[in-house]
Amino acid sequence: MNSDWILILGATSDIGIAIANRFAKEGYNVQLAARNVNRIDNERINICTRYNVLTTCHEFDVLNLSSHNQFIKTLPELPQIVVSVIGLLGDHNESQRDIFAASLVMRSNYEGPASILALFANHFEKRGSGTLIGVSSVAGDRGRASNYIYGSAKSGLTTFLSGLRNRLHKKGVHVITVKPGFVYSAMTKTINPPSLLTVSPKTFANRLYKCFVKRRNVIFINAIWLYIMFIIKKIPEFIFKRTSL
Repeated sequence: MNSDWILILGATSDIGIAIANRFAKEGYNVQLAARNVNRIDNERINICTRYNVLTTCHEFDVLNLSSHNQFIKTLPELPQIVVSVIGLLGDHNESQRDIFAASLVMRSNYEGPASILALFANHFEKRGSGTLIGVSSVAGDRGRASNYIYGSAKSGLTTFLSGLRNRLHKKGVHVITVKPGFVYSAMTKTINPPSLLTVSPKTFANRLYKCFVKRRNVIFINAIWLYIMFIIKKIPEFIFKRTSL
């Protein structure tokens, strides 16, 4: 059995649970971290029983930056893999009107995840091994009128992960940036995305695991988004600003 631990930050999400199950299937012990973590105690029991791996739950508030160091200290073991699936789509119209709503979206998608991943990066660098995986978004590849606040935060996370990867690549630590596009989840229920552009949490987890094994750097979970965003980024600004994307 694999004795390594994987930590899932944002483990109450559909994607987080799918990733936990996929890695547990490969023998990884699992640490589930989130706010109101009692909500997933049944998932903890299910993973532990189904895959015969150690599984623990940990309360974690990504917005409480001052608690991040203590959170790491309370983990039963420093994980070999940390996956952040933390994110908040928010209501874009509300975020345009309310700076506090906008701040919550930006802090949830960039400041908080960057803070905790930076701390783990320091621990991993000192140890000389580990993998950090951050779930960003294709929304960060270009600012669009329909979601530029969320997109700007994800753009920040993408850039942060790129720099972190550059810093740590000679230190035995690998950093992966994930750009999923649409995933069937609680976050996308109100959007009703096209099926061609959307994957299930299980598909997400399977593709993430394969890319993790291959030590990929940047992952488009649904390859079609690679081509969509290539086209979108190539549209001249004087035309792009007239679109309603």
